[in-house]
Amino acid sequence: MASELTIDELKGKIGEEIGVSKWFDIPQSTIDAFADLTHDHQFIHIDPVKAKMTPFGGTIAHGFLTVSMLSAFAIDALPAITGRAMGVNYGFDKLRMISPVKAGAKVRGRFVLKGLESKNPKQHQLTYAVTVEIDGGDKPAVVADWVTLAYLM
Repeated sequence: MASELTIDELKGKIGEEIGVSKWFDIPQSTIDAFADLTHDHQFIHIDPVKAKMTPFGGTIAHGFLTVSMLSAFAIDALPAITGRAMGVNYGFDKLRMISPVKAGAKVRGRFVLKGLESKNPKQHQLTYAVTVEIDGGDKPAVVADWVTLAYLM
């Protein structure tokens, strides 16, 4: 995939996979920091001893931590948009947390450009079908239709 594409070039890529990120580690320290940031200290995320007695066999990342990694995956995997001044989240048309991400796992994002709608010449809505894969896992962690807005200069 090209490192930079115009909006018109991207429109020609609808339905295609346009990026796969590198693998990112999810250590317990990241899970603990996310718990502190979000005030979600449920034992399944932060207590390895108690979590060992659950069906997961240990601590797992918050589902929202996994979803929040989409930005890092996108920065790593997606081509730049020619003339883009900024990009912002617009939301999700679909979001499912399929499999837990265990502490110490590696995850990556796989992006298919599902849609691109030009709101005006300087604002474009892009929808990505994103799959968050777990290294060695047989099911994804997350599947989502992620909607973003690209603002051109």
